[in-house]
Amino acid sequence: MASSQLILILAVFVATSSLVFASDPSPLQDFCVADPNCTVKVNGVVCKDPKVVTVDDFFFSGLDKAGNTSNAVGSKVTAANVVQIPGLNTLGISLARIDYAPWGINPPHTHPRASEILTVLEGTLLVGFVSSNPENRLFTKVLYKGDAFVFPVGLIHFQQNIGYGPVVALAALSSQNPGVITIANAVFGSNPDIPANILAKAFQVDEATITKIQSKF
Repeated sequence: MASSQLILILAVFVATSSLVFASDPSPLQDFCVADPNCTVKVNGVVCKDPKVVTVDDFFFSGLDKAGNTSNAVGSKVTAANVVQIPGLNTLGISLARIDYAPWGINPPHTHPRASEILTVLEGTLLVGFVSSNPENRLFTKVLYKGDAFVFPVGLIHFQQNIGYGPVVALAALSSQNPGVITIANAVFGSNPDIPANILAKAFQVDEATITKIQSKF
C-alpha cells in the first residue's frame, strides 16, 4: 500500500512539474540578454556577458510605424520578440503590431509556444479561434477600438478588418519567441510539397484542385 501511494505521489509530482515547465524558461538572474553571436544551440538563447549589456538590449523602436499591407492578404505583422529585443530572453513575453488594409486578413494560424491577447487600437476587427477536435467550435466576435480578445495557446485563430479604413492592433504573447504556423502556407506551401493525393483525400477534393492551390504558394 505504501509503495502504491509513493508511486501515485511521484506520478502527480511529475505531472505537475511538466505543467510548470511547459513554458519559456524563468530567469535565475536579473536578466539574460540574448547573445545572437553565440554558436551554442540551447532551448532559448545563450546569455550575453552582463558586463557588455547595454540599455539598447532592452529597447525597440518602430511600433508607431504602419506596416506595408500591400500584399495578397492585406495585413502586416511587425514583431517585437527576442530577435528584435535581446533583453526579452527568458522573460516569456513579446509583442507584435498588426496592420490591416480594408477587408484585409491575418490568415488562420497558430502560435505553438504562446497564448495571445490582442487589443484593437483603431478600427473594427472580426476575430475568432477554433477549439480542438472533435468539437472544432468557432468562437468569434467583432472588436472595436479599445476591445481586447484572447487566443489560447496552440489554437487556430484569425482576424479580419471588416471596415472601410485601416485597422491597427497590438498583440501581447506569452513567449519570447512564440512562433507562427500559417495554416495555408504550411499545408499548401511545404518544402517539398505534401503529396497531392494526401491533401485531396483530406480536403475531399480532386488532385487537380490541390495542385492548383499549391502552385499559388
